[in-house]
Parts: sequence; C-alpha cells; structure tokens
Amino acid sequence: MKRINLAAIAATIALAFGAHALAAETTPQNESKAASGSTASVGEYVDDAVITSKIKTAVFQDSTLKATEINVETHQGIVQLTGFVKSRADINQAVRLARGVKGVKSIKNDMVVKGRQ
Repeated sequence: MKRINLAAIAATIALAFGAHALAAETTPQNESKAASGSTASVGEYVDDAVITSKIKTAVFQDSTLKATEINVETHQGIVQLTGFVKSRADINQAVRLARGVKGVKSIKNDMVVKGRQ
C-alpha cells in the first residue's frame, strides 16, 4: 500500500480551491458582486485553504493525535474543529496547534470526547 503525503494532498486541495474561486470570481454575474464587496476574494479562498492545510499537517505530525479523528474547516480565517477524540487533552492540543497557525482569527471547537455527550 502506498503512503499518501498529506502535505501534497493539502497543497493540491488548496490549488483546486484557488482555481475554482478564480473561475467563480471572474464570471460576468459575479463582477457586480465583487465590485460591491459581497463576495470573498480569490486570496481569501486560498488563505483559508492554506490555513486548513497547515492545521491538518500539524495535527497529522503530532504523535498524540489521530488526524483521522479531527476535521478542520476554515472560512474567512475562522477555523472550525470537529470530530470525536479520545480525551480532553486531545481537544486542547488540537486547539493549541490551530492557534499557532498564522492567519487564524478564531477557533470554533465542536470536538467531542468519545463516550461523552
């Protein structure tokens, strides 16, 4: 079984988001919205994807956390962490890692310890 490089996947996703955002941003229908400031810029989409990628990479590289248990989404610099983890310490560590990434404005922690609700 081949090992998948998480950083390569994250970079590919970031590029895909950026290309998709660029295509969406440059359509004639969106030009008036862009002029009024009602849509996010391509840079914001790419920034969010980079933030998400950096957090996922940090979680993956942390030997105390299971990257498959923690989901990361970012919108306008606001990071949402979700998933079921084994302990409160895992939640605290994931939040700590997310806070350490440049560009994170705030964190919404929706992680839950397995067996507790």
